[in-house]
Amino acid sequence: MSKPKKSRFWLSLTGIAVQMGVIIYLGAWLGQWLDEKEGSENNTYTIFFTLLAVAVAMYLVVKQTKNLNS
Repeated sequence: MSKPKKSRFWLSLTGIAVQMGVIIYLGAWLGQWLDEKEGSENNTYTIFFTLLAVAVAMYLVVKQTKNLNS
C-alpha cells in the first residue's frame, strides 16, 4: 500500500470510530430526553434507544469495513 492510500485507510478507520461514538451518544441522549419528558423511572427509553443506536452503529461499521476491503 502506498503512503497516500495508507493514510486514507487509517483516516477512514478513525472516521468510522467517531461516527460510531456519535450515533451511540445521540441514541442515549434521545432516550434520556424521552425518559425525562415522559417521567419514566426505569429508563426504558434510554435502554431501548441506546441498544438501537449500538445496532445501527455496528451495521454501519460492518458495511463500511466491507467497502474498505474491496
